[in-house]
Amino acid sequence: MDTNIAVAIGFALFFAIVFYYKVPSKIGAMLDARANRIRDQLEEARQAKEEAQTLLASFERKQADVQKEADEIVKRAKAEATAASEQAQIDLEQSIARKLRAAEDRIAQAEASATREVRNAAAGAATAAAREAIGGGLNDDRAGAMLDDGIATIGSRLN
Repeated sequence: MDTNIAVAIGFALFFAIVFYYKVPSKIGAMLDARANRIRDQLEEARQAKEEAQTLLASFERKQADVQKEADEIVKRAKAEATAASEQAQIDLEQSIARKLRAAEDRIAQAEASATREVRNAAAGAATAAAREAIGGGLNDDRAGAMLDDGIATIGSRLN
């Protein structure tokens, strides 16, 4: 037998065995199964990518919301600080006004007291002059001198 014929018979026998055991369909099924697994993995990867994009968008929205809330908190804090500063200014002005009124009241009381003292001194001088005039011995020169002294005393106490 010629080697070419032996090779041809072996080759034909090999293909017969391969087709008898349905190797091509099994290989095709294996390739189809692998293609399906790859397709499923690609679909899972696509879904995972979509979920990741959704999560990213959600986190970006949350970050924007948190930033907006932080900005509002800072704005409120500034407004509260400004209001507290204004209230402190108003309180200070009111305190100064109360102290000024109290000082003015003390000055008015001191003026009233000084006026009473001057009136009392004038009344005392007038009483003394009247006693001396009634007691006698008051001449015109003496009465004029007493009057001048009384006016000078009242003038010095008013100033």
